[in-house]
Amino acid sequence: MSLFAEHAGSDQFQRSQHEPARERQEYGSVGMTLLIGSFTLGIILSLLAIGVFISFRVFDFPDITVDGSITFGAAVAAILLVHGRDPFTATAGGFAAGFAAGAITGILHTKFKINGLLSGILVMTALYSINLHVMGRSNLPLLNVTTLANYAEHAGNLFFMGKSSLNIFGWDVPMKDAAVLLCASLLTVAIGWLLFAFFRTDLGTAMRASGNNPQMMSALGVSVENMIIVGLALSNGLVGMAGALLAQYQGFADVQMGIGMVVLGLASVIIGEALIGARSLGLTIVGAVMGSVLFRLLVAIALRWGLDPNDLKLITAFFVFIALILPRLLAGLRKRKS
Repeated sequence: MSLFAEHAGSDQFQRSQHEPARERQEYGSVGMTLLIGSFTLGIILSLLAIGVFISFRVFDFPDITVDGSITFGAAVAAILLVHGRDPFTATAGGFAAGFAAGAITGILHTKFKINGLLSGILVMTALYSINLHVMGRSNLPLLNVTTLANYAEHAGNLFFMGKSSLNIFGWDVPMKDAAVLLCASLLTVAIGWLLFAFFRTDLGTAMRASGNNPQMMSALGVSVENMIIVGLALSNGLVGMAGALLAQYQGFADVQMGIGMVVLGLASVIIGEALIGARSLGLTIVGAVMGSVLFRLLVAIALRWGLDPNDLKLITAFFVFIALILPRLLAGLRKRKS
């Protein structure tokens, strides 16, 4: 009996020795999964950041349409998916929805001479009701439809030869999460490269010059008004595509999902500019992507440390405030040192 008790005590001791290591492994795996999810959200919303970069930096236009167009893109993509359309068509529909919303904002500003900020507010307000009509409800789930996330998972199964999880820095991560992150990154790189190539064409150069010096471009015979309309349409088209991808990644479209998105996009652009410290077109696009990813990581860290989710918008405003004043503070420190 004593031998049995001794053996049982030894087993219990060994289990107690392994339990902390197992708990650390599980905790690390959960942390890595959250990190992958934050990266994925940052990559998807980098399209939003690039769209905000076009309106705010290229055209110096305070476009509030973003808050409505990202939801509009998500709503159109979701309803197309529910009605049996393939994910690529649904995503293209999200881009087209945002494109139309941005074009309307540009037309209100240029043709009807309405203030740019008010034009965006008018379209954003109208889009709230339009989104409800498109979805038919305030929240539209995508649980039983095929999305781009399912396509990414299928591609991951083929690429990783059917593995259910991947070992990343010693932690197990679900293959689906890694595959979605990889596919989202490839898509963002492709869109960023296409946008860079477009802005180096004659039309793209005319758009950039119209935002930088509209008086000179008008003197050269270029229609600055048309350039603004096309630029805002392209900007919100990218935002609408971001909404379509976000809805497919999250598994639902919600009428409230666009609240505060323009602030998030602006913060990403400002953080990216602070990181890159350059004004060249290619690096600025890269900076917007980096700023979006870093911003999502900061939010994830804050939530991981126990931040109340109700304070998420508050911490978002705080991050934007820091991003706005930090470059000036650093510039002031450099001047003092010199």
